[in-house]
This record gives sequence, structure tokens and C-alpha cells, in this order.
Amino acid sequence: MALIITDECINCDVCEPECPNEAIAPGEEIYEIDPGKCTECVGHYDTPQCVEVCPVDCIPKDPDHEETQDQLMAKYQRLTGQ
Repeated sequence: MALIITDECINCDVCEPECPNEAIAPGEEIYEIDPGKCTECVGHYDTPQCVEVCPVDCIPKDPDHEETQDQLMAKYQRLTGQ
């Protein structure tokens, strides 16, 4: 399941550089996560790095983009060419 950034985002800029898939970018008002690139850090780390550094806990799982661990790993492999 991809992650999503909620309206509680304070635009602190700490999540974007932590994303190994470059799935996080500034949106019109808050940062946004591209669900096509988000693997919840599967293949890179044990936990989503954006969630680890977020000071306001505004990055939950996106219920509109449910994926299994196997699907996230397949996305990671596709994105990294492995």
C-alpha cells in the first residue's frame, strides 16, 4: 500500500530527501506522494523513512492504493531495474 501525506503536513521539508524512490514532491499546498513510486521503502529499508522522520505523524497508508508486500517488492524491482 502506498503512503499518503495528510492535511496535517507542516511543509517541514524533512520527508522529501529521505525517500529513496523520489516519490515525494511539493504539491500546491503540502507535500504529495506519487503512489506509482511509493514502495513504503520495501527493498530499501525495513520501515518507511518518511514516516520515521515526520514530526507531525501525517503519513499514513493510503487506503486507495492497497498493495501486498509482494506487490511492493515487484514495484521496487521495476523502479530500480532489478
